[in-house]
Amino acid sequence: MMRVELVKRPQRSALFSALSPFIALLLTLLAGAVMFLFLGKNPADALYYFFIEPLLETWSLHELAVKAAPLILIGVGLSICYLSNNWNIGAEGQFIIGAIAGSILPVAFPGFQSPIVLPLMLVMGIVGGAAYAGIPAWLKARFGTNEILTSLMLVYVAQLFLDWLVRGPWRNPEGFNFPETRNFHAYAILPEIWPASGRAHWGFVFAILAALVLWFVLSRTLKGFEVKLIGQSPRAGRFAGFSRSRMIIFAFLVSGALAGLAGISEVSGAIGQLRPAISPGYGFTAIIVAFLGRLNPLGIIAAGLVLALSYLGGEAAQISIGVSDKVARAFQGMLLFFVLACDTLIHYRIRVSRRLVAKPIEAPAGHA
Repeated sequence: MMRVELVKRPQRSALFSALSPFIALLLTLLAGAVMFLFLGKNPADALYYFFIEPLLETWSLHELAVKAAPLILIGVGLSICYLSNNWNIGAEGQFIIGAIAGSILPVAFPGFQSPIVLPLMLVMGIVGGAAYAGIPAWLKARFGTNEILTSLMLVYVAQLFLDWLVRGPWRNPEGFNFPETRNFHAYAILPEIWPASGRAHWGFVFAILAALVLWFVLSRTLKGFEVKLIGQSPRAGRFAGFSRSRMIIFAFLVSGALAGLAGISEVSGAIGQLRPAISPGYGFTAIIVAFLGRLNPLGIIAAGLVLALSYLGGEAAQISIGVSDKVARAFQGMLLFFVLACDTLIHYRIRVSRRLVAKPIEAPAGHA
């Protein structure tokens, strides 16, 4: 009988570890070409419209920054969780709650118009996202609950809560019964970076700053060492005097805070109001961003731009060659698959062995 198993390599290749994201991206492009071929489209034209055309216009680069901002913010926060071995899968819900919490002032108190409104909105979004992430963190630290399940289930709670708000108590009384809130007033809008050339807003600046700050924390501070040590060896962390429970809370709060900041930046910068759907799945796509960036905040900046390009390219491909909007999701799924596959083969090798099966002993003739 043949048996296939993964055997941990005694030492992984530093070269292939560095090249892994690029190999995964190349394999994704090849698989995407095959997918377009089966869809009856010219692979060269399709990949051009998907990955090249969105980079040729100034306004497209602004749109790239708009879509990359939440991916980078959420991905950087998730990297803290994953490095510390805490699996936050609920960033989408934290993104939504951050957007809701930050929108309280312009929606519930539209008459309050002041220069301090926007800073308060950003702070409330951060607090809202962190508080929502604190729920699975507390459950894991206190009761040992599986954080994957709790954080994921809370996503659906957040989505349904947002839907109820915009169709019910927060629905715009002057919106002709559409499920959306009133438009944010001028003091509640996140400014654009270069208004004359496009609509990229300061959320992208927040994302870059967050990535730089967390890179410094992870690479240059004791807290960063604590995050990595507990993630790699909880036992060694205990011997060093670090608390695993406090690390769970810390990692989730940081991750949720950045997801909440991404949420309020999105609705105050790109949308200008709350709607039933304010995210095309940024919280889930950011998981791919985190791993494609090797859980390194600087790498996550580049990975966020690549995944943002998949959103933008998907929209361009719909218009230019008439493919479904699901193509972008297919690219993202293939990219995650190849990233994980490459990482697995870097850390493990495949061993095929033949296992002998003992044959039953036959009784001698003439014996029962």
